Amino acid sequence: MFAIGDFARHGRVSIRMLRHYDAIGLLRPAHVDPATGYRHYTAAQLARLNRIIALKDLGFTLHQVHEIIDGTLSTGELRGMLRLRRAELAASVAEATARLVQVEARLNAIESEGHMPTNDVVLKSVPAVRVAALTATAASYQPEDIGPVIGPLYDELCRRLETAGVTPTGPGIAWYEDAPEGRITVHAGMTVSVAPGAGDFEIRDLPAVGQAATIVHRGSMDAVVPTGQALARWIDGNGFRAAGYPREVTLECPEDRDRWVTELQAPVTAA
Repeated sequence: MFAIGDFARHGRVSIRMLRHYDAIGLLRPAHVDPATGYRHYTAAQLARLNRIIALKDLGFTLHQVHEIIDGTLSTGELRGMLRLRRAELAASVAEATARLVQVEARLNAIESEGHMPTNDVVLKSVPAVRVAALTATAASYQPEDIGPVIGPLYDELCRRLETAGVTPTGPGIAWYEDAPEGRITVHAGMTVSVAPGAGDFEIRDLPAVGQAATIVHRGSMDAVVPTGQALARWIDGNGFRAAGYPREVTLECPEDRDRWVTELQAPVTAA
């Protein structure tokens, strides 16, 4: 058996915590010396301690932990419950991380107001191009709504192109249109040179754009806000008016999203 101090060290918990668990009946010592009151634990009790700590760290109250551990849950059911809670926590972390990225992007946009150079904007014509495309709908044009939609679209499009034996002949091109109730129609396209019916995807001929104000964004598209707003300032400051959503032409897309290179092509007309 282990004295309470030794058991606390092996379990990586505090002595005070063990005393509290004893007081509420969650983890009783295996033996209490009647003369000294010293608590002693066995190595087998580490299994119960691990379950208590895991459930507590996953957000369960000690009362809930007591019910779970002393209930009729099998090891498999407990494992399933923990995995579900772990998935919920992972989703919360992912959501918080995505929100942090957007806060950072907005902060960068605020800090760069009046300072971000717009001399990198190029006014040019964009030729017509044929693309294979898949389409879905996003809740809004905000990056946090676009990203979860367009990423899977491109994954599925690439899978279908490979199945059809179609090799892209140019960059990926994403474009957007308004949908009812403030939603956005998202089109994920890859440049191809095949006829309609080549596979389980739509073949679209995107029309040429006579005048497009273009700027290159370097980094994840989750952080595109400052670049997009620099482009907007150039359009407004040079006597033009935006004529639709910018196309997003993927020039480089390594695994590291922070190294992506994307050209924004905003169709414009004279104001």
